[in-house]
Amino acid sequence: MKNIFCRELMSFAFTIMATTTSFAQKKFVKIGDPIPEIFWTTPLQVVNHPQKTIDLSEDKNKLILLDFWSTWCSACLMSLPKIEALQQKFGDKVKILPVSSQDKAALEKFFTSPNGHKYKSMLSTYGDKNLHNLFPHTGVPFIVWIKDGKLFNTTDAKQLNEQTINEVLSGQKSSLQTIIQMSRERPLMLSEDYDRQRNVRLLNYSFFVKGQIPDIGAGGTYRKTASGKIHGRQFTNLPLWDMYYAIGYELFKQQDKTSFTEKMMVIEVNQPEQLMPIEKADGSNDGANLYNYEFIIPEQKSDSLYNYMLEDLNRYSGYTIILEKRPVKCFVLVRTTTKDKLATKGGEKRSTFPRTPSILRNVPLKNMVNMLNGEINIKELFIDETGYTGNVDLEVSGVKNIVTLKKELQKYDLDLIPEERQVLMMIIKDQRN
Repeated sequence: MKNIFCRELMSFAFTIMATTTSFAQKKFVKIGDPIPEIFWTTPLQVVNHPQKTIDLSEDKNKLILLDFWSTWCSACLMSLPKIEALQQKFGDKVKILPVSSQDKAALEKFFTSPNGHKYKSMLSTYGDKNLHNLFPHTGVPFIVWIKDGKLFNTTDAKQLNEQTINEVLSGQKSSLQTIIQMSRERPLMLSEDYDRQRNVRLLNYSFFVKGQIPDIGAGGTYRKTASGKIHGRQFTNLPLWDMYYAIGYELFKQQDKTSFTEKMMVIEVNQPEQLMPIEKADGSNDGANLYNYEFIIPEQKSDSLYNYMLEDLNRYSGYTIILEKRPVKCFVLVRTTTKDKLATKGGEKRSTFPRTPSILRNVPLKNMVNMLNGEINIKELFIDETGYTGNVDLEVSGVKNIVTLKKELQKYDLDLIPEERQVLMMIIKDQRN
């Protein structure tokens, strides 16, 4: 569960949109709007094509699918085989055009790499600003559907398949769900009507839904006051486990001055799998166990933000979360002599636990303990009772198991003792009716 927020963020990365030149006077196109003539005639810079530029003037009678993508977006790369297969399947009926804002060098580097070489014949624009301006979005992959000279729809890449294309081509009722990507700059689902009101100030806001919202990526953000105080948090398309972890991290810092780890999360529920997303074979998930949550309070109460969030979730999530001390089997780090074999010689700070070799350079000893607690292969909790306050230099060959680690720590007059300690834990229980 390390790098909790990275998992979904890697498959739905955010990108900053650039301003445009030749399309600068054109407003973005809305669903149902006719596509401006300049869209069809403006030259587009492309790679993997005999010509340096192309235009879409000869494709007006086709179903056009613009696939906005980037080489660093894992979800985009997972879609490339599907894109090629669909283009081959539908031939001249459909024009699928990958569109990238990255420069030519970045795309050429990708198409000559081991991962991209198999797509070296795939046509793609590069350095695009014009199409991004006409069809603005905050993340990739993003699919624009154009039919009969009008913007038909905008969707995520998951909805691009043989069935949906056939529906659109045949004029059947489309099963596509429109994706209009949402900004994180405003509270979730707060109507823009609020922005028109004068002499009002948002004091409290709570929004909590179960289920995936495709219009926004997975992750979170902070709400800060003008003075920089955090008085709100937003989580989108995440399992409850991730939300509880983020809240626990902050509460443990406040209450116990302890680095929080998932080892401090105790699951006492009948169906623990519902706390996590249901993953498919391709690494995606069906959204059944994903949640969206935003909570904002007045600035003067910001110090209690995470306590209030936990109370709020306890009311509506179906679970009860409490923080309490419990007896826990631990490995306690202690010094075996008073001789100091740890003191740093200075230099650049470095921490590489639990990799091989594992190194601490000019950093606190607690860094090692924190990293060991993040090592999922060792289930026991590590507690530092050395009382050592200075920075240290320490190196071991790696963290393979407790026996070898104990042996290597001996050269620093350190030992790991199995003991039971009363430790503050986050307990997750089923909510009683």
